[in-house]
Amino acid sequence: MRFELAQANDLAIIVAIYNQAVPTRLATADTEPVSVASRKEWFAAFTPDHYPIWKIMLDDEIVGWVSLEAFYGRPAYGKTAEISIYIAATKQHHGIGKAAIQFVESQVKQLGITTILAFIFAHNLPSQGLFKHFGFEPWAHLPDVAIMDGNDYSLDILGKKY
Repeated sequence: MRFELAQANDLAIIVAIYNQAVPTRLATADTEPVSVASRKEWFAAFTPDHYPIWKIMLDDEIVGWVSLEAFYGRPAYGKTAEISIYIAATKQHHGIGKAAIQFVESQVKQLGITTILAFIFAHNLPSQGLFKHFGFEPWAHLPDVAIMDGNDYSLDILGKKY
């Protein structure tokens, strides 16, 4: 397994992997699949030197991606990043998420990141457990802030200082 900076020509696969998560109601608040066109601006905001997006490669196949994004878009939060990890449905539960967090943790110092936040639905117990395994702690609980399919969902913010 290896991690490589994602390139613009990887966006279609990145979007396809993301869209696999939409119907599960576990990892995203998007309720409909997103298009490649709608994600171009989002993708362009990543920078390899501070807020990167990496593709996760297994052999020659992209099996997931992990990113660090700006938190809240204000200069004072410049050393804080929001982490996202999406793994292809057929490759989940094979240790890729753990490898992704270990990789990101090996990169934070050179990126100038001192705090990582993970926004995880309270009912997403596998992701909650994954991040807690790496020392992320609950920093906030936002009760019933998302409505999907007529159901209320709570969001937890887990954080870790480096």
